[in-house]
Amino acid sequence: MNQDILQTAKNVLKIEADAILALIDRIGEPFAEAVAMILRCEGRVVITGMGKSGHICQKVAATMASTGTPTLFLHPAEGIHGDLGMLMKGDVVIAVSNSGETEEITRILPVIKRMGLPLIAMSGNPRSALARAGDVFLDISIKEEACPLGLAPTASTTATLAMGDALAVSLLIERGFQPEDFALFHPGGALGKRLLLRVEDLMHVDDAMPLVRTDTLLREALFEITSKKMGITGVVDADGALVGVFSDGDLRRSLEKGLDGLNRPISEVMSKRPKRILRSNLAAKGLQKMEEHVITSLFVFESEEAKVPVGILHMHDLLKAGVV
Repeated sequence: MNQDILQTAKNVLKIEADAILALIDRIGEPFAEAVAMILRCEGRVVITGMGKSGHICQKVAATMASTGTPTLFLHPAEGIHGDLGMLMKGDVVIAVSNSGETEEITRILPVIKRMGLPLIAMSGNPRSALARAGDVFLDISIKEEACPLGLAPTASTTATLAMGDALAVSLLIERGFQPEDFALFHPGGALGKRLLLRVEDLMHVDDAMPLVRTDTLLREALFEITSKKMGITGVVDADGALVGVFSDGDLRRSLEKGLDGLNRPISEVMSKRPKRILRSNLAAKGLQKMEEHVITSLFVFESEEAKVPVGILHMHDLLKAGVV
């Protein structure tokens, strides 16, 4: 029995994968014109579809909206009862129907045409009313549904989603959309924080920075480490340039070597190659550096050439901010 279940699942995935692969050869001039039509759009992209196609349309609309293309979903059944008022001059409409003859879709086509709105038709039937009405037709036909009864939309909705994603990503590239742009539309959660927060937003500055001079005795440096509660102190020269760091780990290593040097200058036991980061870097880059070097703090600088630190970033700050 288990083998039958596994084989059924594999067959579903193969049929849906084949449906997507079949779309590749259909990407041509009509697809390029659809992208150009949307790029020329002075209003919004309005996506409409009924039933399972409508659910896919909502996902495509959300993807486009989050990647720089103002997009909304119009339920066609609600549309014929007043929601067509959502349409405005300058919009581009993407209408989706596998059969191309969905009643709710065909009933709103005359209004779209009367308003002079460009129409991108996505259908599995090139001879359908929807396909004929479209200024551009995108063929999303499939060989077969993954449903053995041929009734539940499966491969057809997968193909529709893939074509929608192809449009969204093509538009993203053409618009020169960057991670910073993406972050503006995703301010919530860990994703937004990783993309929006910069080192300067989280670093400790001025008196909160643990710093000692090169001639400071180790026992005095330990007080600085303890009082600032970061497990580390920077070591600076007379000009304030960072020349080393001393951490809890350095203390343990010193004791393992038998050094009784609490009265020794910290310059004799410090680590002389402190890791650094720029204040303008994303906080997520700070996390990456800490993980790469297995450390919990980074001293922050204004520029690559700067020698005097302007702050310190600690792993706890990243945890508290939700970057991790």
